[in-house]
Amino acid sequence: MGIKVDDICFLYERGTAMQVRALDHISVEIPDDQFIGLIGHTGSGKSTFVQTLNGLLKVTSGHIYYNGEDIDGEKFDRKKLRSDVGLVFQYPEHQLFEVDVITDVCFGPKNLGLSESEARSRAIEALESVKMSKSLYKASPFDLSGGEKRRAAIAGVLAMRPKILILDEPTAGLDPRGRDEILGLIAEMKKERNMTIILVSHSMDDVARYVDRIMVMGGGKILYDDEPVKVFRHVKELEDLGLAAPQITYVMKLLKERGLDVNTDVLRVKEAAAEILAHRRELHV
Repeated sequence: MGIKVDDICFLYERGTAMQVRALDHISVEIPDDQFIGLIGHTGSGKSTFVQTLNGLLKVTSGHIYYNGEDIDGEKFDRKKLRSDVGLVFQYPEHQLFEVDVITDVCFGPKNLGLSESEARSRAIEALESVKMSKSLYKASPFDLSGGEKRRAAIAGVLAMRPKILILDEPTAGLDPRGRDEILGLIAEMKKERNMTIILVSHSMDDVARYVDRIMVMGGGKILYDDEPVKVFRHVKELEDLGLAAPQITYVMKLLKERGLDVNTDVLRVKEAAAEILAHRRELHV
């Protein structure tokens, strides 16, 4: 059934002179088995929004339902919610704290009440899923590289076997190779585990390659919510929000303006190459 968000608002410093409305009457549904890109400029409300989805932040007004149950209801099991809706923070240091990697990844399953052996089995399974080298299992998480820390943080959430995985800016600060490795890993997990994934980012190029739905946030609202092709037709509006369309979109639009009758809706390099080659006679090549 997934998550249903019904007219939620969230205020920081409520009732003070510093009050800020971070979420402004958001209503949206997140069904099972979707790959969603949540896009927005810094300060748009992305991180606040995803932290309400697993109950880390309590909404000021409105309701959030998980599988039909209000997550703020008296009898609702919040512990189960946080195992089912896993959140990987933007900065992995915020969730890595144990003496070594394997112990850190075991923490979540043990907190669910699993035995030491079962928690370790889940931890190893999760670390293998993120392709973490076995040589790093006993290393301090704080001695890892940026990409390795993210793998460890993702593994820590995967070990709880969530049905929904939220990744808040998982490629922030990584070099292009590290970014591609993490995004490729996330795409693999989506395919293998059939889970819902919400990828939070401010990079249109990152999400264009993988997701099947995009929500664009601005000013605490969801301004666009549609399949990528349709969202990226709003180039000017996205630029007004401080965002940009994928580079492929700009290339194809420029070719169109120069007289090449290409499809400007393509979003991936291979698709663009095929489209250009299909019109090679117009290029006089």
